[in-house]
Amino acid sequence: MSNEELAHDFSPMIKVYKDGRVERLAGTDRVPPSTQPENGVQSKDVVISQEPAISARIYIPKTTTDSPQTKLPLLIYFHGGGFCIESPFSPAYHNYVNTLVSEANVVAVSVDYRLVPEHPLPAAYDDSWAAIKWVASHFDGNGSEDWLNRFADLQRVFFSGDSAGANISHNMAVKLGCERLVGVKLVGIVLVHPFFWGTEPVGGELTTPAATKEYMAGVWRFACPSTSGSDDPLINPAKDSKLGKLGCEKVLVCVAEKDGLKDRGWHYSEILKKSGWNGAVEVIEAKGEGHVFHLFNPICDNAVALQKKIVSFLN
Repeated sequence: MSNEELAHDFSPMIKVYKDGRVERLAGTDRVPPSTQPENGVQSKDVVISQEPAISARIYIPKTTTDSPQTKLPLLIYFHGGGFCIESPFSPAYHNYVNTLVSEANVVAVSVDYRLVPEHPLPAAYDDSWAAIKWVASHFDGNGSEDWLNRFADLQRVFFSGDSAGANISHNMAVKLGCERLVGVKLVGIVLVHPFFWGTEPVGGELTTPAATKEYMAGVWRFACPSTSGSDDPLINPAKDSKLGKLGCEKVLVCVAEKDGLKDRGWHYSEILKKSGWNGAVEVIEAKGEGHVFHLFNPICDNAVALQKKIVSFLN
């Protein structure tokens, strides 16, 4: 067997060769934590768990130095990348969370969960839940992380993520609604271009090219080898009997007109309204834009408008 034979090709994200080699095509660059000169946001990296290896980058806005007595809302952020690439430390996510922390005036914890294929799902879900529980351990001001003890209001917690990270945010909110955590109140979740799928087409998916459908379903099977398929409740919330238990009071779903996942975002809001959940859900659509456009071009008009909407939701 030649060592160039592919077992999986999910370009432009990842290739896995039959000899077991994994080639990540994006999301491997890293930048250190910093104090941003333009907005005064400080960040640092923390270890949440040694075994399994879970870490996070924590951010605090400049206002924490100006008025250190004031507690701020806490955003727990889950990055995207098909469960297989990216990290909180990549330039795109570091810059994105930095700017959001500055503009929304919140504390943020950006979670570094384990990636597939080395760590198949549910590893990323387990790690994300462990990170949430670690955050919760600070509710009485006696946790291991000083910044959370001093600056984070755990009665005003938000989850957010893009793509696979939005999928994680949703699933963590359902878990929180079912299990509850002492000292933590989840106010809302922001799902940006969420990675949901299903076997039955919804919205405009009847005209979605077969290759796109196969890619979406294939990425999910690759990420979660133990899955029952595209109607697994983890990827298709319409099949989740616990959907009505979503553990927050408001949801913002952000979709992009030219994103193959757009119809899933709209569908999510419709099924949520019918699930018995008694919160408020809103969907906003960016015209003319593709999947996670705001990470590639954060200063374009649509990205600025998206940011404004998220900032107002967090406040």
